[in-house]
This record gives sequence, C-alpha cells and structure tokens, in this order.
Amino acid sequence: MLTVIHVPEELAAAQEKFNGEAGRAFVSGLPGLAAGFLDRWDLRVTGAPMHGVSALVLPVDRADGTPAVLKLQILDEESEGEPVALRIWNGDGAVRLLDHDTATGTMLLERLDPSRMLSRLPDAQEAVLVIARLLAHLTSTPAPPGMRRLGDLARAMLERTPGALARVPDPAARRILADCAAALREVVDEPGDRLLHWDLHEENVLASDRADWLAIDPKPLAGDPGFELWPALANRFDADDVRRRFDAMTDVLGLDRERARAWTYGRLLQNCLWDIEDGRPLEDRQLEIARRLSGRTP
Repeated sequence: MLTVIHVPEELAAAQEKFNGEAGRAFVSGLPGLAAGFLDRWDLRVTGAPMHGVSALVLPVDRADGTPAVLKLQILDEESEGEPVALRIWNGDGAVRLLDHDTATGTMLLERLDPSRMLSRLPDAQEAVLVIARLLAHLTSTPAPPGMRRLGDLARAMLERTPGALARVPDPAARRILADCAAALREVVDEPGDRLLHWDLHEENVLASDRADWLAIDPKPLAGDPGFELWPALANRFDADDVRRRFDAMTDVLGLDRERARAWTYGRLLQNCLWDIEDGRPLEDRQLEIARRLSGRTP
C-alpha cells in the first residue's frame, strides 16, 4: 500500500524563509524521498509526522517491529556532521543511529519518547544539571578529523563584527558586543578539540526506556566545551539565575570559568551577528545574559 507523505506547512515555510530556492526544492522532493527510504529500509509509518525548522521526522517500525524514526533533512554544513557525531557517541548519552544515507543526509534513528522532553521537567535547576551532565559526557570525546572547527567560526565572527557594530544604534548594546568580541579574541587561538553538540537546549533532550535522558539533533563542532553553555542559560530565561546556572555547569564540566565565560560571550556574539545581519532587533535576553555574566546588573 502506497504511503502518502504530507509535508507540514510550518516546515515548508521555514525552508522557504531560511533556504530559499534550495528549501523549496527540498520540500517538493520530500514525499518522494520519504517513499524511497521507506521502501529501501523496509519501514512502515506508524504515526503522524513531526518536524523542526529543518527536518521531517516520521515515526516508523522496522521489518522486525523495532520502533524507529526516519529523519529527512536538507544536507548542509551543519547536518552533514550529525551522523558522524552520533556514530562516535554510539548511543552513549545520545540517540542511537541505526542507518544513514550519505548522499542525502537521511537517517534512521532509534525512537525516543517525544512526550518526555526535558523542557517539561518542572524543576528548571535540575534541567540545567541534566544538560551539564550530558555535555560533560559528550564533550569528553575528541572530535574526528574533518569536523567543522570552532576556531574557524570564531575568526569569521571577529572579521564580521566591525561591520555589524556599525549597524547597532544603541551605544550600550554596541559596548556589550564589543566586549564580547574582545573576550573572544583572547581565546580564539586556543579553540579546543572536543566533539561539541552545539545545540543542546531543553527540547533537544528526550527520555527513553534505556536512559533517563538522551541528546538529539547535534550540529557538531570541534572545539571548547565552554561554547556549549548558552542554551541552558537561555532556556526558561531567568536573569537572576544566570550566574548560578553558569557556575553550576562549569563545575559539572570541570571548566575554567574565565575561559568558559569568554566562549559563552563568543556564542552570544554569534547569535547577535545573525540577528544584525538578518535585520532583526537584538534580543534583550541575549544582552542581559552578557550583563549578568560580567556582573553589570542594572
């Protein structure tokens, strides 16, 4: 029986917004791409499609009845490293990769429980510690050769900063971003070599029967674990809790605080550069995290 795959409108709109013509081509080809892999890997769709900004995820069963998910995503410099990292972690702290197609970036993954997401854990402080423990485990592994490198990204950010600052009208915001760039310059020549997840926020941590919490959806880099801390500072944002969260995470990961603070400023700079270059206003939350980490509170 032919399975008809419907692409969610929200996914189509996100691909249009962020990837333009390439996104439209990806979306138009998704039904055929999905059908091909359902047949190739002998899969049966067992639930409604799920999606994020860049991927369509189909709950499926394998021929032997094993539950899994089929993840179809546009292949780019972020997604191409995902199966590499998942193979290295091999299910230890992260979702297990069951199969992968190099040409398209399509992956077959173990099925976790989307109803048991870390964002639904009532205790925000415990959620921060869950992320810290996962990061401590995942970043203990050296990155493989060929992985995108944090040092390259950081140097590119510093090159873009002067032009971006000229487009920020608020002098206080300009000063914060200039300070972030200055801190990043202090560490850019020692970018680290650990395998980073890069995007470990609360909605990228799910529970399963085999583990309390597992990471999904990495956008891996080779670099310093200090670059990983920002999402947990921004989740369920609480300005008064920024310093406590930062201290707790650096304790769990065993990081030098000054170095971790510099890389966190680098992550804030990266986010703000994207906003400036896309013509979006800077988020108060971003700037407040920088103020709180520097001790400059109103």
